[in-house]
Amino acid sequence: MSGVVVVGQVARDLVLTVEELPAAGGSTDVLERQELLGGKGANQAVGCRQLGAEVQLVGVVGRDRAGEEVLAQAAGDGIGVGAVVRRSGASTALLVDLVGPRGVRRLLEDVDARTLLTAEDVRASRDLLRSADAVLVQLQQPGPAVAEALEAAAAGGALTVADGGPADEDVRRRVLATAAVVRADTAEAEALVGWAPQDVPGTVRAARSLLAEGPRVVALATGEGDVVAWPGGHVVLPHLGEDPVDPTGAGDAFVAALTVALLRGESPESAAWWAAAAAAQVVGTAGGRPDLDPDRLRESAARARP
Repeated sequence: MSGVVVVGQVARDLVLTVEELPAAGGSTDVLERQELLGGKGANQAVGCRQLGAEVQLVGVVGRDRAGEEVLAQAAGDGIGVGAVVRRSGASTALLVDLVGPRGVRRLLEDVDARTLLTAEDVRASRDLLRSADAVLVQLQQPGPAVAEALEAAAAGGALTVADGGPADEDVRRRVLATAAVVRADTAEAEALVGWAPQDVPGTVRAARSLLAEGPRVVALATGEGDVVAWPGGHVVLPHLGEDPVDPTGAGDAFVAALTVALLRGESPESAAWWAAAAAAQVVGTAGGRPDLDPDRLRESAARARP
């Protein structure tokens, strides 16, 4: 078996910390600049690796200097990048994260459509996906690529984790029929259930409706935190982080920790608290890149759990 395989975006992440976000027509000085490996797929892969999983990444970069740099960073993090496609003629995706005070941020995305996965890209990694213990699929990728990844993961018996909310109804049905774990933020939850949960009780109802369609665990974000539900139970998780600096990577850290914990045999409730603690660790720093310490997570989850 090959541990965790993450299927998703790989990008450059330029993080600019400023004293105040400028108004229209205004300008401001940059207090700190960081250039990092980024993109949802790469961030989730880094999080899984930091928590001790062996990780392979399936994604696309351009055949350019930026692509070489981000793949070198991923390899330096201990992530296998042999399945990442280097696309000739494409420019590696660039994410610009403007981080102001009190967790206020703006995100600019320059994503060449040629850096999105195709079904053929995923098919080339079919053996890798079929041999994985867990496959984490980012649903913001095109539907045919998502469907191919889900099919390969299911054929190999992997723990299949789907993150996001597909706009395509056929892909939505396939996700719910195939994925063991589904995670979505507030906007993505509406795409999954067909209506927008307005509060925590509504989010619990939404999670229950998704469980009825096939998944074993459903995690949905709310304004107050996260709801994680499974057959026979659910838990409402508060936001654990104090004085958040940047919420960019919270969701990616959450799903990475949830995946690793479930893969190791933790109960859905225990895995949920582990995931909430991971999100809290990430929001304390600028940028989407996780910096997860298993011992700190364990302590934070134990303190927070009733």
